[in-house]
Amino acid sequence: MAIPSASIKRAIDEVATRINNDYFEEEILFLSILNGSFMFASDLVKRIKPLCQLSFVKLSSYDGASSTGTFKELIGLNEDIKGRKVIVIEDIVDTGATIETVLKQLKALKPASLKVATLLFKPQSYLKNLKIDYVGIEIPEDFLIGYGLDYNGYGRNFEDIYSLIK
Repeated sequence: MAIPSASIKRAIDEVATRINNDYFEEEILFLSILNGSFMFASDLVKRIKPLCQLSFVKLSSYDGASSTGTFKELIGLNEDIKGRKVIVIEDIVDTGATIETVLKQLKALKPASLKVATLLFKPQSYLKNLKIDYVGIEIPEDFLIGYGLDYNGYGRNFEDIYSLIK
């Protein structure tokens, strides 16, 4: 499986259009989950019309091609999100464990609203009941690299997204 850069750009355009329509004349704080979402976050916010800020936080659960199942505390959040409209930017949502952890920690900080935008979503793997508000592309179970996604740190620089064959 491969997702060419043209398809990625179209998906980002569609997500941006939905966000622009939903947040017309409202300020947004985007929180991008590092490391994988940095390219998606960059391309997405360039297309956002309302006033917005972009900040980066980190919460990692991956080691190579599989999840470790353990999560660390959300680090790098320097903004006060109380009463703000927050959109979490993820590169990929598969089981939902990472996004569930992030949202739980952020909800405790009392934002006015909290939504999720992801470039890639694996509906067959998703185990949670949390709503993923903005989905770019639904994908199968494959482990992917490229466009910010990596395998042991490699492949983030690829313009397209590819299935990893082990």
